[in-house]
Order: sequence, then structure tokens, then C-alpha cells
Amino acid sequence: MTVTSVHKDPETRTMTLTAEFTATVAGVWQLWADPRRLERWWGPPTHPATVVEHDLRAGGTVSYYVTSPDGEKSPGWWRVLAVTPPAGLEFELGDPGIPALLVRVRITAHAAGTRMVIVTTFPTGAAMEQLIGLGFEQGLATAVGQIDAVLAAG
Repeated sequence: MTVTSVHKDPETRTMTLTAEFTATVAGVWQLWADPRRLERWWGPPTHPATVVEHDLRAGGTVSYYVTSPDGEKSPGWWRVLAVTPPAGLEFELGDPGIPALLVRVRITAHAAGTRMVIVTTFPTGAAMEQLIGLGFEQGLATAVGQIDAVLAAG
């Protein structure tokens, strides 16, 4: 079923994406914990991700790049703030073109399997408006939309 909702709240400068999967909490956690699984869904289909460094612990860094259809590579990074396997994680997300965003991921059991909630907090209302205008919402929803196929492939 994947993405079930996306809610934007300009007052709190947050965008909340909710997705549901017919997989276990541990299986959904592995999408974040395993760099090879992460790179199979983190970038949108037209901009696949390659994970370079994956130190998923508080104080660690995850670095990656996404490759555009014309071969251009754009770097990105996470500064990991908290990790509570398999319930979730919190990190700053950034790249040279955007201000750092705070991302909180929560993974919980749900009647049909597992629910994953990703809350992104933007540093300012203007940054939120700009990034959503540039396709942040669509990009994240499309990336998360690939997870069912990653879970099915094992």
C-alpha cells in the first residue's frame, strides 16, 4: 500500500509522510539500517542513490549521492542524531543546495503490518515553501513508493 498520506503544516514547518507496508517492523527497519537496501529506494527512480558512508549511530554520518538521468551526481548527507532500532531514527538531512532539514522516522506495528511515519521539519517557512515548490514532497513520496518492491525482492 505504501504512501497513505502527506500532510503539510506551515505553522510548525513540518511535512509528515505516512506509509504502510505488509512487512514486519524489523523488515522495514532494515530499509534504513542496510546501506544496500537504502540505496534501492532513497532516491526517486530517475535519480538513484549510491550510499558512500553509512554510520547509522548517534553522532554518525550517512553520505550518498544521487545520479541524474544525464549522469550528474549530486551529494547529500545525514548527520545522525538518534537511533532506536527498530523503532526509528532522527537525523539532519542536507546537501549543498538546501538548508539542513530535521527528519524523524518512526516505525510501528500496525494491523496490516507496519506503519512508517517520516516527519520533516524545515528551518523556516520560506525554506519549506521553496523546497516543496522544488519537488521535495513529490520526490520523497516517489522514493518511499519504491519500498514495496524492495521489500518484495528481499
